[in-house]
Amino acid sequence: MKKENTKYQLLTFYKFVDIDDPHKIVEDHLRFTRDIGMRGRVFIGEEGINATLSGNTGQIKAYRLYLASIPYFKDIPDIDEKACFVEGHQFEKMHVRYRKEIVALGEKYSAEEIERSKHKISIEDFKKVMDTDDDNYVIIDMRNNYEYQLGHFKNAVPAGTLTFKDTSGLIDHYKDKYKDKTLIMYCTGGIRCEKVSVLLDKMGLPGVYQLDGGIVKYLNKYNDGNWLGNLYTFDNRVSCYIGDGENHTVISKCHYSGKPAEDMYNCRYGPCNDQIIADPAEYKKHMGFCSEECAHGAMEDLYIKSEAFDPMDYKQLRIEVKVDPSKKEENYAKAKAHLQKKLEGVEFNHKTPVEREIIFA
Repeated sequence: MKKENTKYQLLTFYKFVDIDDPHKIVEDHLRFTRDIGMRGRVFIGEEGINATLSGNTGQIKAYRLYLASIPYFKDIPDIDEKACFVEGHQFEKMHVRYRKEIVALGEKYSAEEIERSKHKISIEDFKKVMDTDDDNYVIIDMRNNYEYQLGHFKNAVPAGTLTFKDTSGLIDHYKDKYKDKTLIMYCTGGIRCEKVSVLLDKMGLPGVYQLDGGIVKYLNKYNDGNWLGNLYTFDNRVSCYIGDGENHTVISKCHYSGKPAEDMYNCRYGPCNDQIIADPAEYKKHMGFCSEECAHGAMEDLYIKSEAFDPMDYKQLRIEVKVDPSKKEENYAKAKAHLQKKLEGVEFNHKTPVEREIIFA
């Protein structure tokens, strides 16, 4: 999360605030951000705003002024502390969408409920807990398992979730297993922890601390080796290198070879889209398919995502068939021959897609 000499910046922020008519704000927000050339993903709803956007120096300045002009979005918490410099735009397009929940837990909460359930621990005090290995505390990573596998704080235990909505079914487990401990939870930017704190209070597990500003705020200030591995991000980087040559660690393994790896990809076969950690060379060698089944399926229906290392435009081939069905046999045969040639002699150690592993402590 080191700041670099570049003119582009990534903003990651949220604010829980009760909004009466979010649809109107969504329309205005989309128009403004597109007009000034920003790219990113913004969710706005009755709960507030949740956003990650990239832009150059001028775009960021204009956007910050625009945010300040909207009463709902004045005084965004930690917007500066969680910002980082990046090499160019980190999104392909600009999306602003209405979401009933700005982070999906399955329950919608008011700003008052969120505020009432806050139990923040500062990044400085959190660092002290990790530096002293204080066993009176249990640190829970509230992100999903694939995020935890790529990287996490030392001594942190996984929440055991495949999606954020799984959290409610695990609270009784937390209450039973950690009843004699002080709990601290963290997530990427803090939004999941703020919301789940209300749920914890309502289900009889009050007073759980939330890392103020989340992982991003901590790593923007400290390069101390307390983070292990890479950080999963919700932009084009996907896997963000953390630390430097002295304290960077690799904790994950390549999906194909089992050797250390720290890049994360999606299976190129659209119906699968499974997230895998892989060495870039191995990913290219296997044409981006996670398994033998996905490779074979892709050859049959051509639902294959584009990648720079593969020059064939499968989407265009499908469009041509849709316009002129007589081209189906020719186009599909062309793509199949291309993939078979690229995969000749390549072995998959997974015959079928691997079921997402539930890591549970």
